[in-house]
Amino acid sequence: MADKRVLVRCDLNVPLKNGRITDDLRVRASAPTLTALLGRGARLAVCSHLGRPQGKVVEELRLAPVGRRLEELLGTDVTVVDEVVGDRATAACDSDAPVVLLENLRFDPGEEKNDPAFADALAALADAYVNDAFGSSHRAHASVVGVPERVPAAAGSLLADEVEKLERLLHDPARPFVAVLGGAKVSDKLGVITNLLVRVDAVVIGGAMAFTLLVAEGNEVGRSLVERDRVDEVKEVLERARSLGVDVHLPTDVVAADAPEEGASHEVVLLDRIGDRLGVDIGPASAEQFGAIVREAKSVLWNGPMGIFEIDAFADGTRAVARAVADATQAGAYTVVGGGDSAAALRQLDMTDAVSHLSTGGGASLELLEGADLPGVAVLRERGGR
Repeated sequence: MADKRVLVRCDLNVPLKNGRITDDLRVRASAPTLTALLGRGARLAVCSHLGRPQGKVVEELRLAPVGRRLEELLGTDVTVVDEVVGDRATAACDSDAPVVLLENLRFDPGEEKNDPAFADALAALADAYVNDAFGSSHRAHASVVGVPERVPAAAGSLLADEVEKLERLLHDPARPFVAVLGGAKVSDKLGVITNLLVRVDAVVIGGAMAFTLLVAEGNEVGRSLVERDRVDEVKEVLERARSLGVDVHLPTDVVAADAPEEGASHEVVLLDRIGDRLGVDIGPASAEQFGAIVREAKSVLWNGPMGIFEIDAFADGTRAVARAVADATQAGAYTVVGGGDSAAALRQLDMTDAVSHLSTGGGASLELLEGADLPGVAVLRERGGR
């Protein structure tokens, strides 16, 4: 690697507010690989997407704030280029600059289209390629699959670590193995549930997605979010769980609110007392039951909040699950938390170090747990880079 320019695909897709990073987890997670490459004498060209600019330049989505944070973490100068590919990017990569940060990949429409010409231009900037962007490796984009087809390629330590730790849940996990799933839409998690049914001992489901399952079981859920077009599919999944002897635990009480917003009138009720309101969190009895199940587990996967945790009045269920996962970890369980909202809940409670593994990839972790072969990982395997 000495004196070679290495293109490193990172996941630096961080939240920004008024030009400042509000959560730098992904930047910090990228630092070890970058530091290791610098220690081996490589010169780096770092690339990432940020947000969804849809192939256009969006001033609020420039990577300059990320460059400033990288300088602090790496302890070296970071040259921020205001274009993805082109003369200025080429000149910076041809220079002696230790770290070059290219502009937001998604400013160029060729990124998401995996355009061959764009992949050629990216690959021409470097002598080798490292993919350390687990959170983007489920996308067949130019920087993920196009570049490693053109230059020598390898997996970074973050990517390799994520795959290893998530796959540990798929191959002979310690038992009992409990999956805790939440979030808004059951359609986002059906693939994961289906793939995990032959592996887990129990599934605990909260969040808005629980209401589609509750309807499938014949319950009334008021105005709660329900994916009516998925009810029949959910019934089949529930029947499959029963046939396999897997317990599926759903809320028995909820926080019922007049509206899903701050300050809305709300109260804890049994499910059959929800009336014409909507569920915005699991209730305390459900939280206690879910917590007890998690604390008895030896392997735990948690993906998705139990309610609208961004609103403090509707966050108790998510907090209770977070504490239970932390307790299980302390008792020796192997615990994996994936998904941005679950990670955010842990950060709110200052508990990010209280689990075995906190994944940086929401969609990528779900697809891996569905049993999918991630495009960014598959191409490295084919090229002998992993």
